[in-house]
Amino acid sequence: MSWREFFNGEHSIYVSERHKLLHARIIERALVGLAREAADGDTKPHVLDHGCGEALHAQALAAASGRLYLCDSAPSIRAQLASRLGRLAHVEIVAPETIEIGIADDSLDLITVISVLQYLTEDELTAVLSVWLRKLKPGGALVIGDVIPPDVGMVTDTRALLAFAWQGGFLLAALAGLVRTALSDYRKLRETLGLAMYTAAQMDTRLHKAGFDSVQQRANIGHNSARMTFLARKPA
Repeated sequence: MSWREFFNGEHSIYVSERHKLLHARIIERALVGLAREAADGDTKPHVLDHGCGEALHAQALAAASGRLYLCDSAPSIRAQLASRLGRLAHVEIVAPETIEIGIADDSLDLITVISVLQYLTEDELTAVLSVWLRKLKPGGALVIGDVIPPDVGMVTDTRALLAFAWQGGFLLAALAGLVRTALSDYRKLRETLGLAMYTAAQMDTRLHKAGFDSVQQRANIGHNSARMTFLARKPA
């Protein structure tokens, strides 16, 4: 099984509906804020949310965007998004492999990529960085969030989840969810396929090598403050 196959099927990344909702609220606030930063006066930005998942934040992000592309590799997720958001004329659901021909070069103000890099191989990351660079307008922003440093493992992730669960009121569900995860395909895949991890210096080097500049590290988008978020721009 690959990561793509895993996310295309039933899985238990979220321990409860409350966990999913609270996580979606964090992502929504962050991405809407980024869209507003990317706006040019009264002109709303054109945005690509790459690896959007179920995108419970999509309605709010769409309201802040002049055009919104939601991209996910799982056909089942894309079908759900189309059913839920198909009536919005300025929202388009795309697969990763159709970005190249489906989105014009130099047309996007903002690309957001949250909790995706850990599932990409080095070759896949190199290839998609090239695509993202071409699709952004000069001066456009790429925001990559939830990047895992090499010294952050399952213990740190577990502590972050339990702290988030305590604050959010779903601690018992989190404890039960950790047991399910320990027995799940996710745990097995994490052990066999692994997750891609990068230091801040490695991310800086990769982004500059791909052609981006003005690379900044920001507070992480997500509940796990041990992970990292980066903002980089296409040269103006």
